Amino acid sequence: MTLPAADLKTLEVALADRLYLQIAGWHLYLGDAGLAQALAIECAARLDQGAAVCGRQALEAVQVPVGGGSTRLPLARLIPAGQLRDLEDILEPFCR
Repeated sequence: MTLPAADLKTLEVALADRLYLQIAGWHLYLGDAGLAQALAIECAARLDQGAAVCGRQALEAVQVPVGGGSTRLPLARLIPAGQLRDLEDILEPFCR
């Protein structure tokens, strides 16, 4: 499914402001981490699969550089379980 540029930007802003990585009790929002756009693009490519599948697959697809880039982890490993539900809630209106 292809999203118009304005809808993709709306999705990116929603992800940036609401979702975060959790590392050692610290929350780093995706907008501050520079990951919101990458996640929005991955989600937009999967919207036809429904919010739950789209969210999980997109989180696995976005690779986060750790330790100066020497290691990469899927974003799914850095987001708490509750954030997956928030992601599904954000994606739901775009999946219709």
